[in-house]
Amino acid sequence: MSTFKTQYHHGDLTKSLLESASFIIKEQGVESLSMRKLADTVGVSRTAPYHHFKDKNALLCALAEKGFYEQEGILNALKAQKISAEESFRNYVCAYVEYALQHSETYDLMYGRTLWKAGTPSDSLKKASKQTFKAWIDWVETLQAENVLPKNNTALRIGQTTWASLHGLARLFIDGIYLDQADLSEMIEQMIKNLCSNPSTSSQI
Repeated sequence: MSTFKTQYHHGDLTKSLLESASFIIKEQGVESLSMRKLADTVGVSRTAPYHHFKDKNALLCALAEKGFYEQEGILNALKAQKISAEESFRNYVCAYVEYALQHSETYDLMYGRTLWKAGTPSDSLKKASKQTFKAWIDWVETLQAENVLPKNNTALRIGQTTWASLHGLARLFIDGIYLDQADLSEMIEQMIKNLCSNPSTSSQI
């Protein structure tokens, strides 16, 4: 089993706690995470984490919240690039799936039942998820105007179903149903063609 010890400077304990919690979840599962184990991993007193997070649920919410802002950051960075809308969309699809696979423990918290069904999502987590989703829907509207995504329904419905495709593909690989990276690349390319409003254009992205 891998081991992980963080070194933190004064004022960076919150960051160290989040990094260590993410590592524990990735290596051992969310059920194995406890505030005591987290404190031992970081190398602080067992009461120290409670000065930053009320309990385990609050800690998990903070991890998921961080993930949403990271996803929004990826989207904003791609939108700022001086490339075509088609290329931006293609890059986002690839970046979305890559993020989900590289940060599967965070992704599970962002979109899984641990917090949204079995837990208690914090107000700040709800705000982060809504803000990220709004940024996505706003961009979908732009992509529709640029003839990248279909215009046969509202930006909300097209955004929801497009996201569902991205999420579904990511889950197939996170859950180990598919493992071959060659499959992933080909499935991403085909999904982009399926989602784009102009198949001949999408094939040239």
